[in-house]
Amino acid sequence: MQLKTIGMVGLGMMGKGFTARLVEQGYEVLGYDISADRCREAEASGVRIAASPAAVLRDADLTLVCVISTAAVIEVVTGKDGFTSAGDAEGKIVVDHSTTELETTKRLARELKDATGASFVDAPVSGGPTGAAAGSLAIMAGGDEQTIEAVRPLMDQLSARFAHMGEVGAGQATKLVNQVLVLANYVVIAEAVNLGKQLGIDVAQIPHALATGHAGGNLLNDLLPRMVERDFAPRGYARQILKDLNLVQHTAGDLPLPMVATATSLYRLLIAQGKSELDGAAIVALLDGTSGTLGDG
Repeated sequence: MQLKTIGMVGLGMMGKGFTARLVEQGYEVLGYDISADRCREAEASGVRIAASPAAVLRDADLTLVCVISTAAVIEVVTGKDGFTSAGDAEGKIVVDHSTTELETTKRLARELKDATGASFVDAPVSGGPTGAAAGSLAIMAGGDEQTIEAVRPLMDQLSARFAHMGEVGAGQATKLVNQVLVLANYVVIAEAVNLGKQLGIDVAQIPHALATGHAGGNLLNDLLPRMVERDFAPRGYARQILKDLNLVQHTAGDLPLPMVATATSLYRLLIAQGKSELDGAAIVALLDGTSGTLGDG
């Protein structure tokens, strides 16, 4: 599959990281976002702006999507001027990097295929905007083998690991498992930070001290220093964490997930305090009773 022009629908924090990586790798990038400000910012960084998602699908060799919610993905795929209005797109591929509802993902893949002939890969990511810009993401994908192999060369440029987990929907299922592991640990790391402070140790040294033990890892190295420094500038928003925790519980149905339930309750409290636009690291402030404002500390 020859790729020259890559489409990017969604030019927020993750989309900005993706487009920076794509431009760096020598691709022409055709972008779209509902925000005019984001479009202007992307255009200034070398992204050509399209009039609609349908225009992106028609004119790009391969189209990526990274938007904030299931509702936003539905709008991109089936809304006015969405992908399904693009006409014949046989041979085109849409790769959705958003975190969305499992059954909706499967339905949208079918509707896209029926309306345009285009194939769909659900490929949510872990690693945040910095990982997107650096090409160091973990990408977990669902789709048929032929489509996965067609997109693999590009995905390998955007990630440190691109894992094919099964048919369409398997990527989203894997992301939900990822979110259980990561988001419950936001709360655990916050508790550890506050305990260390109460016991009078230099908590900033914890990642170094524990690096070769079972507690060491990427999340501890990234998150704990920001909690210690009260750096709550958003890499991702607290409201997104609550959205994903709710999505995990909705998908799990009757399966008991007590740690997820606790984390969900705590993030709901954080957001009720007006902290939805802070980074999820601000959960440490909820637990220690400080103000948790941006730059607090």
